[in-house]
Amino acid sequence: MPPIIGLTTYGFREKHNASTYYEHHYAVPKEYVDAITRAGGIPLLIPANKNDWQALWSVLDGIVVTGGTDVNPQFYNGETANPKVHADDAERDATEIELIRHAAESNHKPILCVCRGVQVLNVALGGTLHAHIPDIREQDIHRNHDGLWTTHDCHMDSQSRLAQIMGAETVHTYSGHHQALDRVAEGLQVVATAPDGIVEAVISSQHPWLIGVQWHPEKSAAEDPTQQRLFDDLVRFAGEM
Repeated sequence: MPPIIGLTTYGFREKHNASTYYEHHYAVPKEYVDAITRAGGIPLLIPANKNDWQALWSVLDGIVVTGGTDVNPQFYNGETANPKVHADDAERDATEIELIRHAAESNHKPILCVCRGVQVLNVALGGTLHAHIPDIREQDIHRNHDGLWTTHDCHMDSQSRLAQIMGAETVHTYSGHHQALDRVAEGLQVVATAPDGIVEAVISSQHPWLIGVQWHPEKSAAEDPTQQRLFDDLVRFAGEM
């Protein structure tokens, strides 16, 4: 059987037409599903509650911690009153922190953490976050003027496993975040940065395949083989375990 790759989801409410009825959903952008499918894996959505990921753990061969809203600052002693922080999914925060800690300690299933995911990874392992990049950089290259998607290059450590997987030292990335890693957690190694010095990728020095990227590789993976290789290698490693 092809490797089964768990994708963490986010919760949202959708108003049903003009009524006052809201439908509650767990969702994940289709690009993640497509990237895992192209790599030969079977994507499996993980609802944002701990009972579900614990029940699914034994069938998962790998994990992608997907993007989303801000991590609640209470998890890293951050600025809880900062008006620029939009942390509205406490259940997801707690679930993903617990999932990452368990996965990191189990030390065998590959884990790819994307955008919010790398921030959750850092927090879960004891690191902290910058609450709002414009507070620490005069020019924000990580979002456009409307706070939406933009692109920029990232420069990688040429000797890192990430550079070897992607087959490049400089990669062109899709970006849409306003937070960033501040104090990097013990056991994580910075292997890529943006032109402004913001941390763009980390790998674990203690886990055989634990990678976090601040950009969104799934956004361009269909057209950019460099980005697709991240998912290809995740699935390959999952299949060998």
